Amino acid sequence: MPKYIYQYPNWTDFKWNFDSINAVFGEVRRLQGKIAGQMDALGFSMKEEAQLSTLTLDVVKSSEIEGEHLNLNQVRSSIARRLGINAAGLVPSDRHVEGVVEMMMDATQHHSEILTHERLFGWHSALFPTGYSGMHKIEVAQYRTGEMQVVSGAMGKERVHYEAIEASKVHVEMSAFLDWFNTDYTMDPVLKAAVAHFWFIIIHPFDDGNGRIARAITDMQLTRSEGRSERFYSMSNQILTEKKLYYHILQKVQHSDNDITDWVDWFLNCLKNALLVSEKTLERVLDKANFWKKHEDTAINERQRFMINKLFDGFEGKLKSSKWAKMMKCSNDTALRDIKDLISKGILEQESSGGRSTNYLLIE
Repeated sequence: MPKYIYQYPNWTDFKWNFDSINAVFGEVRRLQGKIAGQMDALGFSMKEEAQLSTLTLDVVKSSEIEGEHLNLNQVRSSIARRLGINAAGLVPSDRHVEGVVEMMMDATQHHSEILTHERLFGWHSALFPTGYSGMHKIEVAQYRTGEMQVVSGAMGKERVHYEAIEASKVHVEMSAFLDWFNTDYTMDPVLKAAVAHFWFIIIHPFDDGNGRIARAITDMQLTRSEGRSERFYSMSNQILTEKKLYYHILQKVQHSDNDITDWVDWFLNCLKNALLVSEKTLERVLDKANFWKKHEDTAINERQRFMINKLFDGFEGKLKSSKWAKMMKCSNDTALRDIKDLISKGILEQESSGGRSTNYLLIE
């Protein structure tokens, strides 16, 4: 009996139980429509800011899944420059950050263009500009010529989680994948994103970077499913949150015949959770936009403006006058005057819990 899914005849004739995924599939499509509507209600600059934040999160978290921590400010700056957004505090980005951003931007901003072997080689080259993954030299901008195992554990006690398709078959398998990806329009685009991610991971065509490229392909297909290049939710961020389950489901379904119900069900639930997180984030963005519209004629100084935006964007810990003074590099008296002025204008209120030190909150 075959050990892996690709050892079955016609292994890519994937099937799944529609009854078991229908409810979550309907919820995903509903949330996609709802979030698109919320975004269209935003002004141009707020929409730009939401897209910049989402793409930054997606790039950083996709690398983090692989244990690689990119500099968030460098990623944000690189994306802002590519989108032509004049954002504050832009910093130079190193070559590696630029490469990762280049791949993700190409996948989402040019989502309608066909995916080719050469385009994938370009992505791979962007991910590994030095020809090394860490300290190891790898084959870059070409499919692997060696066999591939996914292993864990100390040397001598390795555990093999997966043995990929033999190298001699990779080009043929990738040609079949790309032909399907570029020409099959019969499948719902969201379901196609789920299948594409799984199919690519099973082939594991590159020496390294397969996970990041699979997630770029997923983002490309999800962007197609919405018919717009703007991104307002991060699938990679949610995969990172559910990382253990992500690997567990992949490992389980790689041993199936061609029934991938468990994978499709997990993928749709993960996507739903990503959309729910985005919905909450967008509500904060809308609240912020409405607040500044309401207070466009209110006298608010630069220190106050900065701290109000901080409170909307997710302030860490409690707001105290001492923290205000430290963050704004002003005296405690000045901080307290700023705070009392905002209380008098109905913007801040004192937290009712009291205690030894006084905390302040935005009035909902």
